[in-house]
Amino acid sequence: MKIRAGYNIAFESYQNTPITLMLSVHPDRQSDLLSEHRITFSPSVASRDYLDTFGNTCTRLIAPPGLLEVSNLFTIADSGKPDEIRPTARQWEVDELPNDVMVYLLGSRYCDTEKLSQLAWYQFGGTLGGWQRVQAICDYVHQQIEFGYHHARGDRTASEGHTERRGVCRDFAHLAVTLCRCMNIPARYCTGYLGDIGVPKDPAPMDFSAWFEAFLDGRWYSFDARHNHPRIGRIVIARGRDAADVAISTSFGPTRLVRFQVITEEVTDIAAEGPTNELPLVAA
Repeated sequence: MKIRAGYNIAFESYQNTPITLMLSVHPDRQSDLLSEHRITFSPSVASRDYLDTFGNTCTRLIAPPGLLEVSNLFTIADSGKPDEIRPTARQWEVDELPNDVMVYLLGSRYCDTEKLSQLAWYQFGGTLGGWQRVQAICDYVHQQIEFGYHHARGDRTASEGHTERRGVCRDFAHLAVTLCRCMNIPARYCTGYLGDIGVPKDPAPMDFSAWFEAFLDGRWYSFDARHNHPRIGRIVIARGRDAADVAISTSFGPTRLVRFQVITEEVTDIAAEGPTNELPLVAA
Protein backbone atom coordinates (compact mmCIF):
# COMPACT_ATOMS: atom_id res chain seq x y z
CA MET A 1 0.00 0.00 0.00
CA LYS A 2 0.96 3.66 -0.36
CA ILE A 3 0.66 6.32 2.31
CA ARG A 4 0.78 10.07 1.77
CA ALA A 5 2.13 11.96 4.76
CA GLY A 6 3.47 15.37 5.60
CA TYR A 7 3.00 18.55 7.56
CA ASN A 8 2.75 22.32 7.38
CA ILE A 9 4.11 24.00 10.48
CA ALA A 10 4.89 27.66 11.14
CA PHE A 11 7.01 29.28 13.82
CA GLU A 12 7.23 32.94 14.77
CA SER A 13 10.54 34.27 16.07
CA TYR A 14 11.46 37.68 17.36
CA GLN A 15 15.13 37.53 16.42
CA ASN A 16 17.52 35.18 14.65
CA THR A 17 16.93 31.95 16.56
CA PRO A 18 18.76 28.62 16.18
CA ILE A 19 16.30 25.72 15.88
CA THR A 20 16.75 21.96 15.65
CA LEU A 21 13.94 20.03 13.96
CA MET A 22 13.21 16.31 14.09
CA LEU A 23 10.78 15.98 11.17
CA SER A 24 12.46 13.59 8.74
CA VAL A 25 11.36 10.00 8.23
CA HIS A 26 13.67 7.75 10.22
CA PRO A 27 16.59 6.32 8.21
CA ASP A 28 15.07 2.83 8.68
CA ARG A 29 12.17 3.84 6.40
CA GLN A 30 13.87 6.02 3.83
CA SER A 31 14.28 3.12 1.39
CA ASP A 32 10.45 2.92 1.30
CA LEU A 33 10.03 6.47 0.02
CA LEU A 34 8.28 6.70 -3.36
CA SER A 35 8.68 10.44 -3.83
CA GLU A 36 11.05 13.20 -2.87
CA HIS A 37 11.29 13.74 0.87
CA ARG A 38 12.44 17.33 1.31
CA ILE A 39 11.77 19.82 4.08
CA THR A 40 10.96 23.21 2.52
CA PHE A 41 11.21 26.56 4.27
CA SER A 42 9.47 29.84 3.52
CA PRO A 43 11.30 32.16 3.51
CA SER A 44 14.20 30.05 2.32
CA VAL A 45 16.86 29.41 4.97
CA ALA A 46 20.04 27.36 5.02
CA SER A 47 19.77 24.05 6.85
CA ARG A 48 21.91 20.99 7.48
CA ASP A 49 21.17 17.49 8.74
CA TYR A 50 22.96 15.24 11.20
CA LEU A 51 22.28 11.95 12.99
CA ASP A 52 21.87 12.11 16.76
CA THR A 53 23.10 9.45 19.18
CA PHE A 54 19.88 7.46 18.72
CA GLY A 55 20.17 7.36 14.92
CA ASN A 56 17.48 9.98 14.23
CA THR A 57 17.81 12.59 11.51
CA CYS A 58 17.92 16.13 12.90
CA THR A 59 17.83 19.38 10.91
CA ARG A 60 19.64 22.50 12.09
CA LEU A 61 18.78 26.03 10.93
CA ILE A 62 18.54 29.64 12.06
CA ALA A 63 15.02 31.01 11.95
CA PRO A 64 14.88 34.68 10.91
CA PRO A 65 12.68 37.22 12.70
CA GLY A 66 9.02 36.84 11.75
CA LEU A 67 7.15 33.87 10.34
CA LEU A 68 8.95 30.72 9.16
CA GLU A 69 6.86 28.06 7.39
CA VAL A 70 8.14 24.47 7.41
CA SER A 71 6.46 21.90 5.17
CA ASN A 72 6.85 18.51 3.53
CA LEU A 73 4.57 16.12 1.66
CA PHE A 74 5.68 12.71 0.44
CA THR A 75 4.49 9.24 -0.51
CA ILE A 76 5.87 6.12 1.12
CA ALA A 77 5.35 2.39 0.60
CA ASP A 78 4.06 0.29 3.47
CA SER A 79 3.37 -3.41 3.88
CA GLY A 80 -0.21 -2.70 4.86
CA LYS A 81 0.12 -5.28 7.61
CA PRO A 82 -0.89 -4.52 11.21
CA ASP A 83 1.65 -4.51 14.04
CA GLU A 84 3.17 -7.94 14.54
CA ILE A 85 1.89 -10.06 17.43
CA ARG A 86 4.23 -12.73 18.80
CA PRO A 87 2.95 -14.11 22.11
CA THR A 88 5.93 -16.49 22.43
CA ALA A 89 8.53 -13.69 22.38
CA ARG A 90 10.78 -14.23 25.38
CA GLN A 91 12.05 -11.70 27.89
CA TRP A 92 15.83 -11.95 28.08
CA GLU A 93 17.66 -11.82 31.36
CA VAL A 94 19.45 -8.54 31.95
CA ASP A 95 22.84 -10.22 31.61
CA GLU A 96 21.86 -11.47 28.14
CA LEU A 97 20.93 -8.03 26.76
CA PRO A 98 23.13 -6.34 24.13
CA ASN A 99 25.10 -3.37 25.40
CA ASP A 100 23.32 -0.89 23.14
CA VAL A 101 19.88 -1.61 24.64
CA MET A 102 20.91 -1.22 28.28
CA VAL A 103 20.17 2.53 28.18
CA TYR A 104 16.50 1.64 27.64
CA LEU A 105 16.34 0.05 31.08
CA LEU A 106 17.26 3.29 32.84
CA GLY A 107 15.07 6.09 34.11
CA SER A 108 14.93 9.28 32.04
CA ARG A 109 13.40 12.74 32.17
CA TYR A 110 9.77 11.65 31.74
CA CYS A 111 10.15 7.99 32.65
CA ASP A 112 10.71 8.20 36.40
CA THR A 113 11.24 4.52 37.12
CA GLU A 114 12.24 5.06 40.75
CA LYS A 115 8.71 6.28 41.55
CA LEU A 116 6.91 3.38 39.87
CA SER A 117 9.17 0.38 40.51
CA GLN A 118 7.31 -0.88 43.58
CA LEU A 119 3.95 -0.53 41.84
CA ALA A 120 5.27 -2.34 38.75
CA TRP A 121 6.53 -5.37 40.66
CA TYR A 122 3.33 -5.56 42.68
CA GLN A 123 1.15 -5.28 39.59
CA PHE A 124 3.13 -7.38 37.09
CA GLY A 125 5.54 -9.51 39.11
CA GLY A 126 3.18 -12.48 38.88
CA THR A 127 2.59 -12.27 35.13
CA LEU A 128 4.43 -14.42 32.60
CA GLY A 129 7.58 -12.66 31.37
CA GLY A 130 8.07 -11.52 27.80
CA TRP A 131 5.23 -10.66 25.44
CA GLN A 132 2.51 -11.47 27.97
CA ARG A 133 4.01 -9.10 30.51
CA VAL A 134 4.32 -6.24 28.03
CA GLN A 135 0.73 -6.79 26.93
CA ALA A 136 -0.41 -6.81 30.55
CA ILE A 137 1.33 -3.46 30.99
CA CYS A 138 -0.42 -2.08 27.90
CA ASP A 139 -3.78 -3.32 29.18
CA TYR A 140 -3.16 -1.64 32.53
CA VAL A 141 -2.05 1.69 31.04
CA HIS A 142 -4.93 1.67 28.56
CA GLN A 143 -7.37 1.41 31.47
CA GLN A 144 -5.46 3.75 33.78
CA ILE A 145 -5.32 6.85 31.56
CA GLU A 146 -8.21 8.73 29.99
CA PHE A 147 -7.26 10.10 26.57
CA GLY A 148 -8.10 13.67 25.62
CA TYR A 149 -6.28 16.36 23.63
CA HIS A 150 -7.41 18.86 26.26
CA HIS A 151 -5.38 16.86 28.79
CA ALA A 152 -2.08 17.65 27.03
CA ARG A 153 0.69 18.92 29.28
CA GLY A 154 4.27 19.07 28.08
CA ASP A 155 5.98 18.42 31.42
CA ARG A 156 3.91 15.47 32.73
CA THR A 157 6.04 12.53 33.89
CA ALA A 158 4.98 8.88 33.84
CA SER A 159 4.26 8.82 37.56
CA GLU A 160 2.20 12.02 37.29
CA GLY A 161 0.24 10.55 34.40
CA HIS A 162 -0.44 7.49 36.53
CA THR A 163 -1.68 9.64 39.41
CA GLU A 164 -3.67 12.13 37.30
CA ARG A 165 -5.13 9.33 35.13
CA ARG A 166 -5.37 11.51 32.04
CA GLY A 167 -3.21 12.48 29.13
CA VAL A 168 -2.45 12.17 25.43
CA CYS A 169 -0.58 9.51 23.46
CA ARG A 170 2.81 10.54 24.83
CA ASP A 171 1.55 9.96 28.39
CA PHE A 172 0.36 6.45 27.51
CA ALA A 173 3.77 5.73 25.96
CA HIS A 174 5.73 7.20 28.88
CA LEU A 175 3.84 5.18 31.47
CA ALA A 176 4.11 1.93 29.51
CA VAL A 177 7.82 2.48 28.83
CA THR A 178 8.46 3.20 32.49
CA LEU A 179 6.62 0.12 33.73
CA CYS A 180 8.46 -2.07 31.22
CA ARG A 181 11.81 -0.73 32.38
CA CYS A 182 10.82 -1.33 36.00
CA MET A 183 10.28 -4.98 35.02
CA ASN A 184 13.71 -5.20 33.31
CA ILE A 185 12.26 -5.05 29.79
CA PRO A 186 14.10 -2.55 27.57
CA ALA A 187 11.60 -0.09 26.11
CA ARG A 188 12.03 2.97 23.93
CA TYR A 189 9.73 5.85 23.01
CA CYS A 190 8.72 6.35 19.36
CA THR A 191 7.14 9.24 17.50
CA GLY A 192 5.89 9.39 13.94
CA TYR A 193 2.89 9.23 11.65
CA LEU A 194 -0.11 7.01 12.34
CA GLY A 195 -3.14 7.63 10.16
CA ASP A 196 -6.67 6.31 10.49
CA ILE A 197 -5.99 3.33 8.23
CA GLY A 198 -8.17 0.30 8.84
CA VAL A 199 -9.99 2.04 11.70
CA PRO A 200 -12.85 4.58 11.91
CA LYS A 201 -11.69 8.09 11.10
CA ASP A 202 -10.97 10.26 14.12
CA PRO A 203 -12.74 13.64 13.71
CA ALA A 204 -10.03 15.44 15.69
CA PRO A 205 -7.29 17.24 13.71
CA MET A 206 -4.43 14.90 12.88
CA ASP A 207 -1.25 15.01 14.94
CA PHE A 208 1.98 13.10 15.15
CA SER A 209 1.57 9.98 17.26
CA ALA A 210 3.55 8.35 20.06
CA TRP A 211 3.93 4.65 20.79
CA PHE A 212 6.75 2.47 22.12
CA GLU A 213 8.90 -0.51 21.28
CA ALA A 214 9.90 -3.31 23.64
CA PHE A 215 12.99 -5.47 23.21
CA LEU A 216 12.00 -9.15 23.29
CA ASP A 217 13.77 -12.24 21.94
CA GLY A 218 16.58 -10.17 20.45
CA ARG A 219 14.54 -7.59 18.50
CA TRP A 220 12.21 -4.63 18.90
CA TYR A 221 8.41 -4.93 18.70
CA SER A 222 5.88 -2.09 18.45
CA PHE A 223 3.26 -1.65 21.18
CA ASP A 224 0.63 1.05 21.59
CA ALA A 225 -0.94 1.44 25.02
CA ARG A 226 -3.30 4.18 23.88
CA HIS A 227 -5.05 2.23 21.12
CA ASN A 228 -4.09 -1.18 22.55
CA HIS A 229 -4.64 -3.11 19.35
CA PRO A 230 -2.49 -3.63 16.23
CA ARG A 231 -2.49 -0.69 13.82
CA ILE A 232 -1.55 -0.30 10.17
CA GLY A 233 0.84 2.22 8.66
CA ARG A 234 3.20 3.39 11.39
CA ILE A 235 5.92 5.62 9.94
CA VAL A 236 8.67 6.24 12.47
CA ILE A 237 10.29 9.65 12.65
CA ALA A 238 12.40 9.20 15.77
CA ARG A 239 13.13 6.93 18.71
CA GLY A 240 14.64 7.77 22.08
CA ARG A 241 14.47 7.31 25.83
CA ASP A 242 11.37 9.52 26.06
CA ALA A 243 9.75 12.56 24.44
CA ALA A 244 12.66 14.80 25.43
CA ASP A 245 14.89 12.95 22.94
CA VAL A 246 12.47 13.22 20.01
CA ALA A 247 10.95 16.72 20.20
CA ILE A 248 9.81 17.88 16.74
CA SER A 249 11.45 21.24 17.42
CA THR A 250 13.92 22.63 19.90
CA SER A 251 14.48 26.39 19.78
CA PHE A 252 17.38 28.18 21.40
CA GLY A 253 15.52 31.43 21.98
CA PRO A 254 11.94 32.78 22.10
CA THR A 255 9.82 31.05 19.42
CA ARG A 256 6.07 30.57 19.07
CA LEU A 257 4.31 27.76 17.22
CA VAL A 258 1.55 29.44 15.18
CA ARG A 259 0.49 26.71 12.75
CA PHE A 260 0.46 22.94 13.02
CA GLN A 261 -1.05 20.69 10.38
CA VAL A 262 -0.25 17.00 9.85
CA ILE A 263 -1.56 14.63 7.18
CA THR A 264 -1.36 10.83 7.04
CA GLU A 265 -3.65 8.94 4.69
CA GLU A 266 -3.74 5.87 2.50
CA VAL A 267 -3.42 6.54 -1.23
CA THR A 268 -6.21 4.48 -2.76
CA ASP A 269 -6.00 5.76 -6.33
CA ILE A 270 -2.80 6.57 -8.25
CA ALA A 271 -4.54 9.49 -9.91
CA ALA A 272 -5.47 10.84 -6.48
CA GLU A 273 -1.87 11.11 -5.27
CA GLY A 274 -1.61 14.65 -6.57
CA PRO A 275 1.42 16.86 -5.93
CA THR A 276 3.97 15.58 -3.44
CA ASN A 277 5.59 18.86 -2.46
CA GLU A 278 2.76 21.02 -1.14
CA LEU A 279 0.30 20.70 1.72
CA PRO A 280 -2.81 22.94 1.64
CA LEU A 281 -2.59 25.69 4.20
CA VAL A 282 -5.02 26.14 7.05
CA ALA A 283 -5.53 29.28 9.06
CA ALA A 284 -3.07 29.82 11.87
